[in-house]
Amino acid sequence: MPKTNLINTERPQETALLIGVSLQNDNDLLSLEDSLEELELLADTAGVEIVGYITQNLPHPNPKTYIGSGKVEEVKMLANELEAEMVIFDNELSPRHQRELEAELGESIRVIDRTALILDIFAQHAQTSEGSLQVELAQYEYRLPRLTRAWTHLARQAGGGGGRAGGVGGVGLRGPGETQLEVDRRMITTRIEFLKNELEKVRAHRNRHRERRKKSRIPVIALVGYTNAGKSTLLNALSDADVYVANQLFATLDPTTRRVGLPGGQTVLFSDTVGFIQKLPTELVAAFRATLEEITAADVLLHVVDITHPNASAQAKSVQKTLVEIGAGDIPIVTAFNKIDRLKDPDGAIIKLEDFSNTFPISAKTGQGIDELLTALEDQLFESFIEIEAIIPYQEGRLISLLHEFGQVKQTRNQENGTKILATIPRRFMYQFEQYFINDLDDEESGED
Repeated sequence: MPKTNLINTERPQETALLIGVSLQNDNDLLSLEDSLEELELLADTAGVEIVGYITQNLPHPNPKTYIGSGKVEEVKMLANELEAEMVIFDNELSPRHQRELEAELGESIRVIDRTALILDIFAQHAQTSEGSLQVELAQYEYRLPRLTRAWTHLARQAGGGGGRAGGVGGVGLRGPGETQLEVDRRMITTRIEFLKNELEKVRAHRNRHRERRKKSRIPVIALVGYTNAGKSTLLNALSDADVYVANQLFATLDPTTRRVGLPGGQTVLFSDTVGFIQKLPTELVAAFRATLEEITAADVLLHVVDITHPNASAQAKSVQKTLVEIGAGDIPIVTAFNKIDRLKDPDGAIIKLEDFSNTFPISAKTGQGIDELLTALEDQLFESFIEIEAIIPYQEGRLISLLHEFGQVKQTRNQENGTKILATIPRRFMYQFEQYFINDLDDEESGED
């Protein structure tokens, strides 16, 4: 089934107005101006030319049109004056907001939000089958609650007359009394279920790969960071790989894993993952679960920060916030302040980010600081694991599963009071096992050697 982009990126470029709204209780890390500047970069990546901006401060969104009625008229007048073909909201619009705005602005002006724009960029940049599946799922989950008569063309684009593998062929046939909108909704729901099943297979495949890596005892370091921070350039520098690099947002989407030798001689796997961004769409987080699990299963995280960016601190905090949201907030982390070769005063820039610990200034482009970074990662990797010997009660089977999933089990022996186990585990899990540790007194009383 061909991907259906919301934005036509063929020349001539489409033109758009950007709409930014500052709400009273916003917790955004970027200011309204900086967020709109980022939105313009996103639009440029998608092939859209920005012809103007409109902003508004509100205590809360208008329940009907998100922005006030007077501002809607202002948007309509300016869009017509500048011949803008669409308006792009920096905030995520509810289905009702989008419908009402489309009705108010007229058929000649399309309305999309930041989420739709990011989904379109992801659709353009997905190169692998897995990436395409993940993006398609996110797009359909975003579109489903927004279905109106205007979306009935999706039935043709989504393969309603035969479809791609997944059994959607034939769903275009209406049942008694069924409207076209109901057919479209049923068709998309069927497609979503198929995509979820396919991605579950991908997830299972990734789990098997991770299990094999654990058995071979190869540690994993996941590269994380804001989009365009230089993660792919760094992976190329570390591994002599040829990962695609471009000066644009979300230049690479699909995860890449490479073997790298550390200074002490140990081989590790570096896994490059999709870049984060402020207001990362929830649909993407859900659809990319299989990919994001590469982060949550890593032994150490390497957080790459573009030290030259004026909002470097806000971007870094946005990444940290996302890591917590996906369940990776307690994994040991090393931070690389990248692109210091572009700075006249690297020390001055680093001081501004002094609230980040375990940091190392580097240049992925010139190689400056790479050796020190690898040594720090090696130290962190060995510090992050601890060997334990414990007797796990049989009713605590989840702890045994935890050891097999995240640790390395060396010996097991069933005893009357539970399973005696010798293993290494990430230090962050140690507290769950402390009460079952074996000490010398326990050994003497039990008669164990």
